[in-house]
This record gives sequence, C-alpha cells and structure tokens, in this order.
Amino acid sequence: MSLSTFGNRGCIVAATNRHRAGQKMSDSRRRKPPLVADKRYSSKTASKKSKAKAKSKPKAKSRPRKAARRRNPIVALFLGVFGWMFRLLWSFGWRVGAITAVIIALAVGYVTLTLPPVDELFDGRARGSVTLLDARGDVFAWRGDQFGGVVTTDTVSPHLKNAVVATEDKRFYRHFGVSPRGVASAIRINLREGRGPLSGHGGSTITQQTAKLLCLGVPYDPKQWKNEAAYEADCREGSLWRKIKEAIFALAMETKYTKDEILTVYLNRAFLGAGARGFEAAAQRYFGKSAAQVTPPEAAMLAGLLVAPTRYAPTNNLERSQARAETVLKLMHEQGYLGDTEHALAVSNPAQLSAAAQKKAGGYFADWVMQTGPEFFTRDTTEDVIIRTTLDQRIQAAAEEAMRTIFETKVREGSEAQAAIVVMSADGAVRAMVGGRKTRVSGEFNRATMAKRQTGSSFKPFVYAAALDLGRSPLDVIEDAPYCVNIPGSGEWCPQNYDKKFHGPVTLTEALKQSLNIPAVKLAQSAGLDVVRTVASQFGIESDLAQGPALALGASEASLLEMTGAYAGILNGGSAVGPYGMTQLNLLGQSEPIFSASSGIRERVIREETARQLIWMMNKVVTEGTGRRAALPDRQTAGKTGTSQSARDAWFLGFTADYVAGVWMGYDDNTPLSGVTGSGLPAEIWHETMVRVHEGLPSRALPMQAPAQPASRPNTTGRTTGDQSRRTNRAVENVLRGLFGADNR
Repeated sequence: MSLSTFGNRGCIVAATNRHRAGQKMSDSRRRKPPLVADKRYSSKTASKKSKAKAKSKPKAKSRPRKAARRRNPIVALFLGVFGWMFRLLWSFGWRVGAITAVIIALAVGYVTLTLPPVDELFDGRARGSVTLLDARGDVFAWRGDQFGGVVTTDTVSPHLKNAVVATEDKRFYRHFGVSPRGVASAIRINLREGRGPLSGHGGSTITQQTAKLLCLGVPYDPKQWKNEAAYEADCREGSLWRKIKEAIFALAMETKYTKDEILTVYLNRAFLGAGARGFEAAAQRYFGKSAAQVTPPEAAMLAGLLVAPTRYAPTNNLERSQARAETVLKLMHEQGYLGDTEHALAVSNPAQLSAAAQKKAGGYFADWVMQTGPEFFTRDTTEDVIIRTTLDQRIQAAAEEAMRTIFETKVREGSEAQAAIVVMSADGAVRAMVGGRKTRVSGEFNRATMAKRQTGSSFKPFVYAAALDLGRSPLDVIEDAPYCVNIPGSGEWCPQNYDKKFHGPVTLTEALKQSLNIPAVKLAQSAGLDVVRTVASQFGIESDLAQGPALALGASEASLLEMTGAYAGILNGGSAVGPYGMTQLNLLGQSEPIFSASSGIRERVIREETARQLIWMMNKVVTEGTGRRAALPDRQTAGKTGTSQSARDAWFLGFTADYVAGVWMGYDDNTPLSGVTGSGLPAEIWHETMVRVHEGLPSRALPMQAPAQPASRPNTTGRTTGDQSRRTNRAVENVLRGLFGADNR
C-alpha cells in the first residue's frame, strides 16, 4: 500500500474518530435510547429501580431530624376510655332516639285519631252561667261560668288576636306545637329564680295551653272528681309525665287542626276572671261590648289577664290591671303589631270598666238570690240562665252611701262594728241589701240574711199586734210597776225597764213609744205567749221563738231579712209577706219564663184595723218616742227601736207609705256595743238611707188609723171587762182559725 494511501486512510480514520467523539459528546446531552434489556421491564419497574438507585446514592449531609414525641400514657388512657364510651353511648343513643321517635309518632297518631271536630271544643263548661238583671232589666251581676258565645280568629278584633299572640307565644305561627327554645328559656329562668326546673314558668306554647284547657281530652266526671275545682286542679298538674302527655297532645292538635283553629279554641276556653270563660264573655263582663269591638288598650287588658286572671281582673284592682296592660302594649309595639303613634295613644288612654262593672252593685243581694233560688237553675245549673230580680240599683246605692256616711262620720276610727241594711216594698220585694260594711263584694258573710241575732225591743210590735187583734185598744191603760213571773225550772224572773224606773199607769201607746219592758211582758202574758208566737211566726219570723215570758222582750233570735219582712206585713194591712228577690227566670235564648213571681203577699195574720192602729202607735215611736232620730222631714214614718241584752245588738226597723227598711248593728263576735242602742246609730243609718231612697218621690200618708175612745177601761192587771171581753172572744176565734190554717182574710 502506498504511503499516500495509508496517509489518506489515516486521515479518514482520524476524521472518523473526531466525528464519533463529537457525536458522543452530543449524545451525552441527549437521552439515550433504551436498551433491549430495558424494554423487558415496565415503566413502573424501571421507576422503582431508579428510585432504589436514587436511594442508594449517598446524600449530602443534612440537618438532623428531631425524634418523635411520645404521648403521656395517662392522657392516652383517658382519651381512649372517653372515645370508647362516646362510641358506646352514640351507638346506644341513636337507637334509643329512633325507638322514642317511633313511639312518639305512634302516640301522636293515636291521639290525633281521637280528637273530635274542632267546633265541639269551643264551650267545654260543665256548669252554666247566671246573669242577674235588676228591676229595670239592666245587668248588675254575673254568677257561674259566663260564656258570651263563640268567637273565631276572623271575628274577634285584630288587636285582641295580636295581643294574645304577642303576650303568650310570639312564635305561635312558626313552631310545630312545642317550642324547645321556650322550654329551655323557662327552665333557665326557673333555676335562676331559685325554683325547680318545672316550677313557675312553663315555656308552654298556645297549643300546649290549649291542650291544658282541654284537660288533654279528659271530660269532667262528677263521680271521679269532688267538684270542678278539683278537676281543673288536676288538669293544671305540672309533673314531668304530665308535661310529656301535654306535648304529645299538642303535637296531635297541630296535626289535626290549623293554627287558627287552635287559637280559636284558646280564645273561647281561656278563663279570664270574674267567672268569664272566653274572650267574648270577658269583653262583655268588663267593657260591655263584644270582643270584635275592643280597642288596643282593652285588648291588652284582656290578654294581660291570661297570666293570672283573678289577680289582674280589673274588677278587683283596676290600676294593677292597667299596669299589666301597659306591659302587653309594649310587647305588641316591639313585635310590630302597633306603630309608634298607636302605642303612645293606647298607653295614654288606658282601658276603663263599663258602668255596670264599675258599680259591682248588689253583691250581697245577688248571693242571696243565688242561695234561695232553685238549685238546679242557680248553684248547680248546667244551662245559661237569665234571672230578673227586684233589685233597684238607685235604692241599693242609697243604702250603701248611707252606710259609708255614718261609719265615716259617727263611728270611731278602727271600730270593727258591723251593720246590715234591707229595704223592701210592702209586698216583700227586696229592693236593696247590704250585708256588711264592705259593700262591693260577693261571696262574703251576709249579715242581713245569715246572722241570727237577738231582736230586743224590735220584737214588741208583734206583742202589741196580738193584743190589739184580741180586742185591746192603743189607748188602754196598763200598770208599769214591779212585776215578777215564776218560770218553772228557773225560778222567779222580774223584768226591768231600760231606765230602771217604774212609770205607773200608761197607755199601750205610751208603753210602746217609750219601749217599756214590764207592760210588754204583762201584755204578752195577758194575750198568751202561744198567741204571740203564732202572730210572729205567721208574719215570717221563722227562727225558733223563746218559750218563756222573755219572748216579749226579744229574747229570740232572727235575721234582719226576717224582721224587715215581718214589718212589711204590718205596713200592707196585716197580711204576711215572703221576702223575694226573683221575679222571672229564663233560659238563655228562650222567651217563655220557667218561673215568675209578682208578689210575696201571703195569708192574713191580723185584721186590717189592727194593722192600721199598730201603725199609728209605731208612728208615735218616731215622732214622740225612742225613734225620733229616724224621723223624716217630709213624710210620715213609723218604726221601732231594739237593743238586745248587754247591748250586743242594736236595731231599727220602720217604714213609710212606700218602703220598709231594717237596720242591724253589732259585732260579729257578740262583743257588746259601747254607747250604742237602737235609738242611736241604727236609727241614724235608717234615716240616712230613707232620705236618699225617697229623693224625688211624692209624699204619701201612712195607712194608719187613730183609735176610738174605748167604751170601758182596763184595770191595772191588764185584763179587760164588759164589752171588751166580747171583742176579745171574737179576736181569739180569728187567731185560732189562723193557727189551723184557715183563710182569715
């Protein structure tokens, strides 16, 4: 081979090596193609290998890592136990909760099926109501559970509906019958105020309150409960179990009825004081108008009663009720039911009672009518009853004012003495009755009808009535001298006059006028004690009458109503009367009366001539005798004073041609009166009463008759002679016929 050839080949090789070296350098910058062996593995495997290689490579020196902190073994144990318990409770709790939810759902479903139609729930009273009208037909009193009629959320005043919701349950239209938030709030308040969690505030919704008013659907059963009060107390029982049942019943109501239907039931069944059931009855009772017509302040006052009906009843304390109403108005304003102007106007013009509600007239009279009327139409009525009475509210006000005037001006401050007044017509129609110093009350002890007290000398007219009817004359003379009677089993009894003096021969008129005791005892003995008892009892004194001669001096006890009725018998000419207060009884909605009465006059007791002469004698008592303080300036008056033994009772009873009135005064515990006799304060109360009663009435003369001069005079023993004996025999026959029930008119 030539050198040139070798040289050329060398150059080629060198060039080739340089090319390969450059290609190698350039390939080192690029990714090498995979080898055949690499293709045998997946990319994942290769990746793992590459990671393994990366791990095997030595790492640069780095910052050393901190060792892991170990947990405290006690804390770890506690957390472990807590976690285990939580998982256990959660596992148990959700199962119990699920079972409870199913049970509640079944209970609610069952109660829902038992609920009646909503219109059967409006009036749930077991008892009816009694509305009492006066002689003119105006309402003056209510008794029993008053129900004014059904109202709905559409018919009541919007102000009333808003006031109830704002006060009792502002979320009423948003909850499902039970308010957990309300219950929690009530429990918190109760605990904060030192009570039990279920005592005091209940957090009840209107639906729950309605459930309670329905007594959870349990009707009143007189065999199970002693009375309605016991039934209602059981309905209000606040145990936990009761609350659970109440909640279930409320949920059932929400399922069965609409919100407005539930609220309608509530508006009709809520008790609002003074015997009013439902807002219609309450509106009529307090304001004399329908619940559809009440203004914002009136609506607020009615809604305010729900928290405590008796305490906040405006008839008990108007100022307290108005203060409560102002709180309700504030709630209505805050919740947007009243604007600023409406709220300010309502606060500045609080609700006022109607005229009838303000008067609270005739409480004692109303109680008496309820006690004496037929039980199944008064005290135990299941119907709504309307009773028209004999009460005259003008005369009632006159009697109450007279009572207040005397006690404020003539009785020492702090005295606990009591008094009673009865005013009636001659036929027995009771026009006014005051049973004690507290005049505007009801349910109180009525001293006019319930108190039986010794009548003292106010009984003497019946002694004289018996004697006159047996033929004696008011001008007959009787000896006022020492006199003793031997009483079997008691020994000798010697009556004395009040002044401890003897007045010698006096006429019967003089003896009555001066209220002398000895002549009265002699006259009773002469006429016969049995005859005197008969005359008194036939005139209407139904109490037990004394058997001995002290009968003549009023040793027997009687009520003021009995005595006043007996005096009315003298005024009407000698016929007995039965005091009465009811003239007509109707069921609500019926025009035909069940009962009616127009007079209390009964059988004749003494002759009309006898009655006229006795009135003449009793007129002398007022014009010339012990009853002068009772005299009226513009008309004739007749009456009699009475003071019982030791001055425990003081009486004045009398009449004009128009009215009869009786006054009693004394202490409830029989403490003797200090310086008071029948001729004193009782006569003054009688005078003040009758002056007011007769205002504006024309003066009429008493039906009295002056006696003729007797044909013969009686002797000092009190026995008659001559023609007088024949007159006595005829009178005895009349009395005997009266004893055996014959009509003596």
